[in-house]
Amino acid sequence: MDNKEKHKINSNDNNELQLIIGRNPVIEALKADKLIDTIFINPEAKGSITLICKLAKEKGILVKRVNENKLDNMSRGASHQGVIAMGACAEYVEPEEILEAARRKNEDPFIIICDEIEDPHNLGAIIRTAEAAGAHGIIIPKRRSASLNSTVFKTSAGAASWMPVARVSNLAAVIDMLKENGIWIYGTDGAGKSYNEVNLCGPMALVIGSEGFGMGRLIKDKCDFLLSLPMAGKVNSLNASVAAGIFMYEAVRQRTIKK
Repeated sequence: MDNKEKHKINSNDNNELQLIIGRNPVIEALKADKLIDTIFINPEAKGSITLICKLAKEKGILVKRVNENKLDNMSRGASHQGVIAMGACAEYVEPEEILEAARRKNEDPFIIICDEIEDPHNLGAIIRTAEAAGAHGIIIPKRRSASLNSTVFKTSAGAASWMPVARVSNLAAVIDMLKENGIWIYGTDGAGKSYNEVNLCGPMALVIGSEGFGMGRLIKDKCDFLLSLPMAGKVNSLNASVAAGIFMYEAVRQRTIKK
């Protein structure tokens, strides 16, 4: 490998993101089924970029369209040729594997669904709390969501290494599957019933909405129950990971009492 090729696979010293830079390295990584989380492309680039997008689609890898400046900043001067792939820090699981994990423990499923949590710090904090609370897994959408990158791993204080995370293309369809498996869906919304007045025992999935807008309309409509937190101050919302922690530990409290 010559010096020109050596810098194609780059480690960012500040955040330890594993980047694959340039068209041929990205194509070969895709063909070799390397663990890739996201591919960033300049939509104005031509040629083999089309092949990269095709391979990514076949493998279910998220492709984000960004401008040249974004790619320049990511590559730190390396010749990116209009494309950079970001390696995932861990493999995702299937939603069914989360259900199986609960069955193996002979426990009622306790699942956290993150509906468009885009801040990796929030996702990492949610994973950390979910692992401590005994949740069996987390489900996130492929689009408009933070992924298992190094920031998430760092914020989770290592919990991301132990918590199964499923990344799905159709969150609504997965919720339907969970319902078919006897899971009750609890959404978090300001219009819901007070969180400590709802029975959170039994098979459940707790939906945490996005930082700015809460749950999407379709996801909200699929919830069996809506939970809310009392707000006595002038600010009528909490950080998503803080709210998630309160809801999760209310479920833990109720389940502990039940035992």
